[in-house]
Amino acid sequence: MRDGCPSDASVRLLLIDGAPERSRLTMAAIFAQWGEGVDLVHCTSGQQGLRSLRTTPFDVVLAETATLEDVGAQIETAFSALAGAARGALIVALSDSGSVSLAVAAMQAGAHDYLNLPISGRVLAARLGELGQRHGKARAVAQEPASEKTSDFEGFVGTSPQMRAVYDQILRIAPSAAPVFVTGESGTGKEVTAEALHKRSPRAAGPFIALNAGAIPRELMEAEVFGAAKGAYTGAHADRKGAIEMADGGTLFLDEIGEMDLALQSKLLRFLQTGTITRVGESRARPVDVRVVCATNRNPMQLVSEKKFREDLFYRLHVLPIHLPPLRQRPCDIMPLAQSFLARFAAEENKGFSGFAPDVADLFVAREWPGNVRQLQNLVRRIVVMFDGGPVTLDMGLAADIEARGLSAPLADCSPPPVLPMWRQEQRIIEDALDAFGGNIAKAAAALEISPSTIYRKKVGWDRAGAA
Repeated sequence: MRDGCPSDASVRLLLIDGAPERSRLTMAAIFAQWGEGVDLVHCTSGQQGLRSLRTTPFDVVLAETATLEDVGAQIETAFSALAGAARGALIVALSDSGSVSLAVAAMQAGAHDYLNLPISGRVLAARLGELGQRHGKARAVAQEPASEKTSDFEGFVGTSPQMRAVYDQILRIAPSAAPVFVTGESGTGKEVTAEALHKRSPRAAGPFIALNAGAIPRELMEAEVFGAAKGAYTGAHADRKGAIEMADGGTLFLDEIGEMDLALQSKLLRFLQTGTITRVGESRARPVDVRVVCATNRNPMQLVSEKKFREDLFYRLHVLPIHLPPLRQRPCDIMPLAQSFLARFAAEENKGFSGFAPDVADLFVAREWPGNVRQLQNLVRRIVVMFDGGPVTLDMGLAADIEARGLSAPLADCSPPPVLPMWRQEQRIIEDALDAFGGNIAKAAAALEISPSTIYRKKVGWDRAGAA
């Protein structure tokens, strides 16, 4: 490997940039760095880039933000479409604006990094160095016997390019004492990321304290974070340490930071500025040495614009950002995760499962997983609890899924039901959900944890099939 570029095979790289001179400079930087080590395709519009992604697999996509305007006027829409077509590629947003809000919006929508133009070949080399050998097809993984497997990195399972990029960020960021801001949808592993940062840091021997700002009543939050002196409020019968003080010498993880009250945000900002805290009902400042990692599943810049999150606190915390990709953007990790969960829960329940049937693997990989890794984990746990063992078959997955949604399919008699094609079973589940909610597509989609557009698309397909 030379400067991060594999020597045994080319890395396929797609550049989407509509400015000829800027594109020429970018391509010159790439070829000057790697020579023949990269197979580069250049598209001059976002739609042309999408067509290329749908027909050709790429390892890296470099997308200039303004060029994607023909895909969607909003940056979130454009990068979401790009991520949906990228099939596991590492997506890097490019812009010469230097806008923090633009970078955050692009990464929230599916980009894995954001680089300012003009671009350096050496910076890109570091990104290409993160690309590993991709997993084999989901079916090959799915049919492996269920056995305990080690995690790929500090509690994570997954070797997709996106997750390798996250692992690299953690390794680079962990030694620092600066605050870390983790973003990502619910269920993507934000607390696992915080724990990995702690374990890889010089503070690993110290405490790791996690606090969910969205799960604690507002009136109790200040005491939970900063502690309270005896008699500070009714029920305070003794001095009490808060989360910050308990994390002294270690790491404090503040999840759902955007749910914190604005008044408390002001006090948190003062702690970050001074390195001291004051317990509720006390006037003495106490010095503490804490590394702060915070997380949110919402767009922090939107919270700032809505005056729900202090801008000065955001910039104080948003020193080292990490964005976690949703599960649908790394499909090659779905079956390794499912296999890992199956092995763990089968051992806990003392049951003998032997992997996943191929049609189950196809269904899992094709699914959107709005609840991400947590949703996949819960579904596999239900399957293990509800069934006795053997290979996980399609009827097991559907039965566990229907029970989770509070729906039930009518039984005509006690004889075994006929085995229907997969599309018919999918149609029946969607129609049952529509019946349950009086034909309300939005509510049915929410219950099934899919987008309303998916139901519309399926219904159009069924109508065409019926007309034929």
